[in-house]
Amino acid sequence: MSRVGKAPVTIPQGVQVALADRILTAKGKLGTLQMTLSPDVETTIEDGKVTVAPRAETKRARMQWGATRALVNNMIRGVTTGYQVNLDINGVGYRAAVQGKNLVLQLGYSHEIQFPIPGDIKIVCEKPTAIQISGADKQRVGQVAAVIRAYRKPEPYKGKGIKYSTETVRRKEGKKK
Repeated sequence: MSRVGKAPVTIPQGVQVALADRILTAKGKLGTLQMTLSPDVETTIEDGKVTVAPRAETKRARMQWGATRALVNNMIRGVTTGYQVNLDINGVGYRAAVQGKNLVLQLGYSHEIQFPIPGDIKIVCEKPTAIQISGADKQRVGQVAAVIRAYRKPEPYKGKGIKYSTETVRRKEGKKK
């Protein structure tokens, strides 16, 4: 029995959740998110709560039960408070800036990298060495952060590169003489 799936998701004030033809829509102050529900689970909205239950006792239905409940919870939290990922840039001459609809990264290459900012994501650079990525969709925020980090991952000898603010770079000892 799924411990995650058993708990109903409460709908906070100011959020509208609608279910039509296996498509769940959550609308709040930060936008609108949609999700196509699996045919293995039954979803109901009543008394200000979204409840998910498996349709059968198969292994696949039980797996989808907890996963669907977690995704619904992420949608509702996303349209109310949103998600945020912070990136730190380390390295001499490494910096980032938002210019129009692009994030301009200078990461030690011979050219600067122009990253187009998606419409549903907000990127802010308060300092040249700090990037803040925020949005309503947890998956999109995480994916954009991963793509930006992939331009120059932190290396273990000097720690240069782009890292998550919560990440610890494992440092290695250099060459011996």
